[in-house]
Amino acid sequence: MSENYPQLPPNSNLILACHITGVYDVNRSTTLQDDNFELVRAWAESVAAAKLQGLLFHNGFSEETCQTYASEYLSFVKITYNPQFNPNVYRYLVYLDFLEKQALPPANLFVTDVSDVTLVNNPFTDPLFIASTNTLFCGDEPTPLANEWMLAHASSLRSQIDDYADYEAHFATETLLNCGIIGGAYPLFLAFLRELCAIHRRYNTENKTAYTGDMGAFNYLVRTKFNEQLHHGFPVNTVFKGYEESRNDCWFRHK
Repeated sequence: MSENYPQLPPNSNLILACHITGVYDVNRSTTLQDDNFELVRAWAESVAAAKLQGLLFHNGFSEETCQTYASEYLSFVKITYNPQFNPNVYRYLVYLDFLEKQALPPANLFVTDVSDVTLVNNPFTDPLFIASTNTLFCGDEPTPLANEWMLAHASSLRSQIDDYADYEAHFATETLLNCGIIGGAYPLFLAFLRELCAIHRRYNTENKTAYTGDMGAFNYLVRTKFNEQLHHGFPVNTVFKGYEESRNDCWFRHK
């Protein structure tokens, strides 16, 4: 991870993302190149346009690139990747490690995908967010939990977690939640993140399947432990893979 995390000012509002390169990406069927800022430019510029604090954890940007693009709104944090976990999972361990080492925790935060998510509107000033201090916000997809991809994606977790199949049956027709956008007030978010990382450490190390397990663990935890504190979809995200480039009424655009 890192021994040199920046320390936060009090009561900060953060947007966190993680960009791990040089590792085969099973979702994209390719290996992301090191030091290619174009992959994260849209995310970084959207955060800066809203004058929010974006922290980008990475293992592959050069010092020159970091110096070129760092600003009062964007900070780069170099991490060491642990190949015991796939990148989609390891990012949550990084976020937890970072947050637990802060002398002054943030007030609110979102963690997002970095190559296909952009900020549209500041969530932290929205009356819905302000009034929902005990709510976990996340993205979603226009499909039910019981879809072919998710059934295959969760095969490893299903074989290890005793009540996983029961959860799948119970929530089969509920909307599929998407972990590419997750946020909320710090106390609830930290409690959620600790439980998510515990699941990954116990059940998702050395995952040899063709799937990352991040969506399976996320949906399982949220639906079984945080379902009564959940807000997904509008205004958090545009329609996933809807490519709604002209839509400006949501907090985040996700493809």
